[in-house]
Amino acid sequence: MLRLQFNLSSTVKESLDVQADDFINTVKNVVGLLQKEKGRIGNFTVSGKLVNLNPVGTALVIGDLHGDLNSLQEILKNSKYILKMAQDKNTAIVFLGDYGDRGAFSAAVYFTILKLKLAFPDRIIFLRGNHESPEDLMASPHNLPLQFQFKFKEKWTKAYAKIRELFDCMYNAVIVEERYLMLHGGLPPNLSNVEELARPHPWAPDFLEDLLWSDPDETIQGLVPSPRGAGKLFGKNVTETVLGNLGVRILIRGHEPANEGYKIDHGGKILTLFSRKGPPYYNERGAYLNLPLSKKIETAQQLIPWIHKF
Repeated sequence: MLRLQFNLSSTVKESLDVQADDFINTVKNVVGLLQKEKGRIGNFTVSGKLVNLNPVGTALVIGDLHGDLNSLQEILKNSKYILKMAQDKNTAIVFLGDYGDRGAFSAAVYFTILKLKLAFPDRIIFLRGNHESPEDLMASPHNLPLQFQFKFKEKWTKAYAKIRELFDCMYNAVIVEERYLMLHGGLPPNLSNVEELARPHPWAPDFLEDLLWSDPDETIQGLVPSPRGAGKLFGKNVTETVLGNLGVRILIRGHEPANEGYKIDHGGKILTLFSRKGPPYYNERGAYLNLPLSKKIETAQQLIPWIHKF
């Protein structure tokens, strides 16, 4: 058995009291760790901005948190994944992006998940969300700077600059061969092979924008502009084509609130997870997924037994 390296309750308490210097150093340590990630790491392999997760064991998949520390605590406590990671090398946690912004405890959420990464460096995978976008794609309103001003006072600019370095180190996507594609938002319609997901921003117009901002739509074929003002709405035919090009069966994503914490689109080809609840979002439930990596699931409906609502 591996030694348990992470205590949730003490880390959460520390996250609420953390001062600027300790926060900045924690982010700096994780940035350094992520910048060195390449090749085989635990149960996954890093190639550029893409993570290939081996189809062995299980992964806890967590959708948008948006500064909701209570939801993060509840997920980590009820899933028992801290203990699982300490006992079983074939476990991982995949965060689908949008860790902070909007919710009041963004800095505490970042601090907690970064401490988790430092405790289990070969088990934690951070995907980039639209609230971790480059400056040219950043969500508006973006209230994270105001939160940092309130929490870190005169050192807030240093803390914010460092967290933006972290954003640039996050991954575009996770792929589980012949099974799952995980990303934050949506599918670039011209995505033709897995290697394209590994390329850094910007390598093609709109590519990262589609990954971070786009949404599935049940009423269209092809593409239409998104009411978000960035990304696109894409139809079932786009989903089927792109997933076929990548040789996977199901897209697992975040980005959209869902009243029950999850929703299924495009005939079971897409599962959306939203892992926080409460204002400014008004979904009644949050949800997370205990994903069986080895199973060749054909539709998202078959994943429902592994979805946990809270």
